[in-house]
Amino acid sequence: MSAKPAAPPKQKLPHLSYNPVSAIGAAIALIAALTFGVLLVMSLYSAQPNPYYGIFMYMALPPVLVAGLLLIPLGMFLRWRRVRRTGEVVARWPRLDFNDPRHRNAAIVFVLGTLVFAVIMAVGSYGAYHYSESVTFCGTTCHQVMEPEFVTYQSSPHARVACTECHVGPGADWYVKSKLSGAYQIYAAAAETYPRPIPTPIESLRPAQETCEQCHWPEKIYGAQQRQRHHFLYDEDNTHWPINLLIKTGGGDPVSGQTAGIHWHMNIGVDVDYIARDERRQEIPWIRVRDHRTGRITIYQDADNPLSEAEVATATPRRMDCMDCHNRPSHIFLSPDQAVDEAILQGRIDRRLPAIKAVAVGALAEEYPSKEEALRQIASRITDHYRLERPQAWESERAAIDRSIAAVQEVYAGNIFPLMKASWSAYPNNLGHFQSVGCMRCHEGQHLSAEGVAVTHDCNACHLILSQGPESEVLAAAGLDFQHPEDLGGMELEVGCYECHTGVQP
Repeated sequence: MSAKPAAPPKQKLPHLSYNPVSAIGAAIALIAALTFGVLLVMSLYSAQPNPYYGIFMYMALPPVLVAGLLLIPLGMFLRWRRVRRTGEVVARWPRLDFNDPRHRNAAIVFVLGTLVFAVIMAVGSYGAYHYSESVTFCGTTCHQVMEPEFVTYQSSPHARVACTECHVGPGADWYVKSKLSGAYQIYAAAAETYPRPIPTPIESLRPAQETCEQCHWPEKIYGAQQRQRHHFLYDEDNTHWPINLLIKTGGGDPVSGQTAGIHWHMNIGVDVDYIARDERRQEIPWIRVRDHRTGRITIYQDADNPLSEAEVATATPRRMDCMDCHNRPSHIFLSPDQAVDEAILQGRIDRRLPAIKAVAVGALAEEYPSKEEALRQIASRITDHYRLERPQAWESERAAIDRSIAAVQEVYAGNIFPLMKASWSAYPNNLGHFQSVGCMRCHEGQHLSAEGVAVTHDCNACHLILSQGPESEVLAAAGLDFQHPEDLGGMELEVGCYECHTGVQP
């Protein structure tokens, strides 16, 4: 007697779901869901989660999960078409009968799968939104491209302000704009089509009144602020030359009309518009000032190189805001001169070492092909200088020299980025007029109105020098005339500081 053929295995799901495509889709979706769960647990319990967790978990896995789930109905559709071609009778519309175990199982799988999928997508979408807004995402996703901005940001006054607070701000409209802009930036980073250095100012940056003024209050009368600038000379003793300033920050009240100080420019009592000749807004030949109270409009033109009527008619004036002076509030690239002064003041570079200011700035001023080569050459140059030219200091201050070398290397790594060609020379700082033209774009005394009145060139309009030099102890309330550390025969009063101070003196 022949053996009775074995009964086919009982199917727990609709027969259309039993196909390779649906099986592959289910496997992909299951693996993506399990991976998401594992990474989520790891990120929750890790003290310092890897920044790539967020990218992989919130941005890479959800699309994979969706793709896997979409393969399941696609496989069922393809099997339905194949069954139809073979002549097997298949109902035109699916039937749902909970008395049939297969239908119950399919419904349970569908409901549970939908719930799991909805939870993962909700968590993933929420996580992706916040992760894409995080400092970690902005600064570490594209290491090479954003390294200069991320490094300088961490030592800036805004180090605890998230990147998106300034670059995006509140509201859905600018969030969408930033994501559309970010899509191209991702492509540019992947294809390496980005410029080096990244050009500024950023054309798509949100107006400062909508971002900066979320925290800062320009209408409030701030008065003045006392600041001390510390310089060290390029002599054997690294002579300390402090300058004590009273900065007339000011502010204003649009109701009372009390506007004063530097923040007079902030569209409180007046509107200031200007036209720049260059994209970087460093050359400003035309200025328009409208007084809110009187309605009077005054036009100032560069007396040496004014704009023609045709040029003014075709140009689009820019309304002055915070970013025209505070153009580097979070990404401050210090020059070697400034950074070494700061390191000496903090004691990281030993001031007792003879001529260390000149030696350190000289090592930083060289151009190097890479960061690694720069750090090596800086150590070599400073070591060779003291070993060969100042053997007495080399023998007696070896530990101080080593500490100072490490500090100079830190200065380089924090301010100069050869791969992106980013440094103080690539990015001028308009706050002041020491090493960049800054304030003197308008206040050099050459911008005249039709009546021949010039935009003020008086230094005391913005600040007073209370004391200066190493032996000055008494503060002069009325202010002092500027005294240069070296006798220049009065030339310091005729030219701008930035015309001599390039950041790598002497």
